[in-house]
Amino acid sequence: MTGVQTCALPICNRIAGTDLMSTRGDNEIAGVGMPDRWQRLWAPHRLAYLKGENRPLATNNAECPFCSIPKGEDETGLVVARGKEVFAVLNLYPYNPGHLLICTYRHVADLTELRDSERDELMAFTSKAMRVIRKVSSPGGFNLGMNQGAVSGAGIADHLHQHVVPRWSGDSNFMPLIGETKVLPVLLNETRSELAAAWNGE
Repeated sequence: MTGVQTCALPICNRIAGTDLMSTRGDNEIAGVGMPDRWQRLWAPHRLAYLKGENRPLATNNAECPFCSIPKGEDETGLVVARGKEVFAVLNLYPYNPGHLLICTYRHVADLTELRDSERDELMAFTSKAMRVIRKVSSPGGFNLGMNQGAVSGAGIADHLHQHVVPRWSGDSNFMPLIGETKVLPVLLNETRSELAAAWNGE
């Protein structure tokens, strides 16, 4: 599988009312700080993404993943479907299970740079992705969209991609707000297999 998949659960420094940072014994951690009422949710696996893992930045020599993924096997790259000019791939850092990215093969950054045929197939893939995800997991709705430019929040701004994020009632809780952590109940490779099978059956 391209990239790194880590445990979705953070480490909390309080268990059953015990502050692990002040526990006496062999595992005591020395440090400076004033106790407060806050509990900490530690999510070190997020640091890999924030440092630029699997995405090109000015500070690294990483290849554009949307250019490299189509060159490999579908299972390794989490590719769900391939078209003539676009492909559908699971997001390695999903907001929800089944979070797909519809990407052009051609390395272009802006929607206005697409050929008519690329734009048409991108929208057709987006529509089919919604039908397939509804068939597989019955979400209550979707968030669709693309961030154009780094200042808009695009993690990989130089290669256009459309997000297809399934949503369920109650799928948001305190974890993303406090711990910057999403708890995902299904492994990425299992999700890819289910969506790919449903896609081919459409």
